[in-house]
Amino acid sequence: MTAKNMEELVALAKRRGFIFQSSDIYGGLQGVYDYGPLGVELKNNLKAAWWRAMVYDRDDVEGLDAAILTNPTTLRYSGHEATFTDPLVDCRACKSRWRADHLNGDQCPNCGSNDLTEPRPFNLMFKTAVGPVDDGGSFAYLRPETAQAIFTNFKNILDSTSPKLPFGIAQIGKAFRNEITPRNFIFRVREFEQMELEFFVKPGEDEHWHEQWVAERLSWWAAQGVNETNLELYHVPAEELAHYSKSTVDLMYRFPHGLEELEGIANRTDYDLGSHTKNQKDYDIQANVQPNTDANAKLAIQDLESKAWQIPYVIEPSAGVDRGVLAVMNEAYTIERLDDGKERTVMRFKPHLAPIKVAILPLKRNHEGIVTKAKELKKTLQKLGLGRILYEDTGNIGKGYRRHDEVGTPLCVTVDFQTIEEDDTVTIRNRDTMAQERVHTSDLSAYVSQYMSQ
Repeated sequence: MTAKNMEELVALAKRRGFIFQSSDIYGGLQGVYDYGPLGVELKNNLKAAWWRAMVYDRDDVEGLDAAILTNPTTLRYSGHEATFTDPLVDCRACKSRWRADHLNGDQCPNCGSNDLTEPRPFNLMFKTAVGPVDDGGSFAYLRPETAQAIFTNFKNILDSTSPKLPFGIAQIGKAFRNEITPRNFIFRVREFEQMELEFFVKPGEDEHWHEQWVAERLSWWAAQGVNETNLELYHVPAEELAHYSKSTVDLMYRFPHGLEELEGIANRTDYDLGSHTKNQKDYDIQANVQPNTDANAKLAIQDLESKAWQIPYVIEPSAGVDRGVLAVMNEAYTIERLDDGKERTVMRFKPHLAPIKVAILPLKRNHEGIVTKAKELKKTLQKLGLGRILYEDTGNIGKGYRRHDEVGTPLCVTVDFQTIEEDDTVTIRNRDTMAQERVHTSDLSAYVSQYMSQ
């Protein structure tokens, strides 16, 4: 199980339409990738599984989909303008640039020279002009994380849904970071998606909830097919913590290129809500607006028993969608040696993540009766709402099975002469076991639904 190296995954991803280099025909754009026909399905399925676990399966979390363009004042008061930097060094010999904390000693990874500049801070945020004239005075940032929009919408959600502590706000969306050295396929990129939850709790209960969410996230990744032996917990030392964090636990995964962060669960305390509340008064004064002193207008919640206003602490499980896709692809990747000495490549995705749930294969591509029946079954299964059901009339069942093994399709259904001339049964072939069985078409929907619920 798992790929031997990154090259195996990259090759399969391109060959089978999972992931492509962006603008590939023009030489590509470093650190930017496009998801192909199968990749977009896998990615959407992973996001849907996260949303289901975070929002639908709970009664204490609401959803949000906020804008990407971000008011620079938000990122000034959040601390990002001052702290969201990486240490940059230049190689004087080959003119390449690197993150200083990613170097092995003082040697350039490109040419081996030791003639490097001193590290200097490099701002990771993308800036873009707003309005018809690019005069430098009106600009916005592409958000570097999805979290800040949750904090600035805190009062809106509080007023519209009236939650009680503890409660959360979940969001999936794009974020952008001008990485100095994007690398390792889709692991470190400049445009990516995050799955973030901000879970608000009473001060003093934050450490309990932090531990609870670490356990919850480990359990969720296991349900996506990530083997616990490939995960490690890393308790981030105090000197490495982000400016907003009291404590952070990273879920580290053994990617093909090494052990690196898959998800971080941070205790952000009241840093963000407190910072925006504190600085709101200063902003009102600067904007020549009468400062709003009403506690209810600030980013706080009222305790129903004591009637006191308090700024809650927040626990933040934050996972990268792209890193998640890479992890589940790596876990699914399997090469098996068969009894006849041949090998087959199988992507053993969990059924709910598989890009194609069922492939309908007619035995004869030009036989009207078989084709008509196969298309009818495709429409019937598609109505179950399980995901993509594919009708494919290549005419070679054996090659069809191997191709669908390699893209991770759990079930293949073959419609043949027995189906239309004898007993109205079809052959269902299992991806993992390669076992085949005949099932009556009237039982097919129930069979598929039960299998996909595993």
